[in-house]
Amino acid sequence: MFADIYKNKTVLVTGHTGFKGSWLAIWLKELGAEVVGYALDPPSDPNNFQATNLQEKTTHIHGDVRDLDHLLEVFNKYQPEFVFHLAAQPLVRLSYDEPKMTLDTNVGGTVNVFEAVRKTPGVKVLVNITSDKCYENREWVWGYRENDPMGGHDPYSASKGCAELVFNAYLQSFFSEKAAHSSNIGAASARTGNVIGGGDWGQDRLVPDCIRALISGQKIGIRSPHAIRPWQHVLEPLSGYLGLGALLSQDPGKYSGAWNFGPEEGSHLTVAEMADRLIKYWGDGSWNDLSDPQALHEAKLLKLNCDKAHAGLNWHSVLTIDGCLQMAADWYKKFYAGSQKEDMYPFCVEQIRKYEGSAATKNIIYAQSE
Repeated sequence: MFADIYKNKTVLVTGHTGFKGSWLAIWLKELGAEVVGYALDPPSDPNNFQATNLQEKTTHIHGDVRDLDHLLEVFNKYQPEFVFHLAAQPLVRLSYDEPKMTLDTNVGGTVNVFEAVRKTPGVKVLVNITSDKCYENREWVWGYRENDPMGGHDPYSASKGCAELVFNAYLQSFFSEKAAHSSNIGAASARTGNVIGGGDWGQDRLVPDCIRALISGQKIGIRSPHAIRPWQHVLEPLSGYLGLGALLSQDPGKYSGAWNFGPEEGSHLTVAEMADRLIKYWGDGSWNDLSDPQALHEAKLLKLNCDKAHAGLNWHSVLTIDGCLQMAADWYKKFYAGSQKEDMYPFCVEQIRKYEGSAATKNIIYAQSE
């Protein structure tokens, strides 16, 4: 899918101890990259980072993106050619309790990463990962396009909208060929919706909440059963990030900018529908409606328009929503069937290989060999 673009390249991933970051680090390692991870401790226990023993398989650096001096030291030491920035405070509800920490991390931390990129001449590609919640959400039925206004009702969404404005400023001022202080690297911002998959135990996330309840034999508690989300397996957007990075390395001027990576229309389901389907693939279980009319505001409807990625990158969803849920259920079943100390890395690689095979049948290839 990516030719040999990442083979023997040093790739720095911020947030590699998180759910998406750990899967990205695994995929990059399997593509032959030298992976340098920079992150705080894993956000949950258990977690995919430890379940796959990634600390032993990558260069793991404990660091906070709010610490610019440490970031600069790491960039200077390892001289990465590719940078994928995923480190973030990712929770809407936590952002109400910790608004300053959320903004310091998601805006200030992003500025620090961009500064480190700007001051490291060896960097050729930057892929900045944000969220569909960066858009000014008007709860309408059609998907947001990359040029729609940024905004945010809650501190988390506002932080992601701000991070996008910061990205655009750095792109126009430093990272584009026409910038006055150009370093002429390929720089893109990738916006993604809700992702699911094995190894996620994050708080206030549907699938982890479901798995915790199912394992303990309890009913699943659902806060917003009628909210519609664009669900996709974690490998779907990661394939977009990796494809985008590969193309940026070959033609930075053409592929720099903002890109949406969301699922097909059939994967836009209510929370209740998702719970019902996950229960089906798990084999048993039930859920309770815990909706509260006085609850903190969370978007009820949010979709992405991905026409740009379809046409410009040849990126398309590979899995159906049922395929996504089956893969997630299979991962958790294997994890809990073992001693929970079994290295899940080979099983992650197995699922990546199956995904690559499905992509190949659809002729999804991003970059050509140089």
